[in-house]
Amino acid sequence: MLCAMLAGCAAKPMPPAPQSRVFASDLVGGAKRCTVPPVSLVDGKDSPATLAVGNDGGWCALGVQRNGKAFAAGLLTQAPAHGKVFIHPVGDVTRIDYTPDRGFAGTDGFVVKLLPGEPVIRATVAVTP
Repeated sequence: MLCAMLAGCAAKPMPPAPQSRVFASDLVGGAKRCTVPPVSLVDGKDSPATLAVGNDGGWCALGVQRNGKAFAAGLLTQAPAHGKVFIHPVGDVTRIDYTPDRGFAGTDGFVVKLLPGEPVIRATVAVTP
């Protein structure tokens, strides 16, 4: 009977292993209020992105991919006036984190160019207290 049960387990295919790992530290520190609609990227073209974030000290992240993988690099070509941007891979996603300056409320923005393909994200950020 045990052999029959083990044979049944062996017949089931194993799910594919993820290409890269996501660690708990990658998920800590996000803003409690963060809204980011999906962004469609086109090589060599500008794409608008709109983020809405509450200013509680946390980051608000925009995640993008190229063919199911993280981009090789992200270049901040225009920095925000009232916050910080951190571009980094998290698993198979390039994550663009925006953190508003402490006490800031209003509109901010930044521009990121991704490599390869050179799609450009022009982000507008609405920050609420």
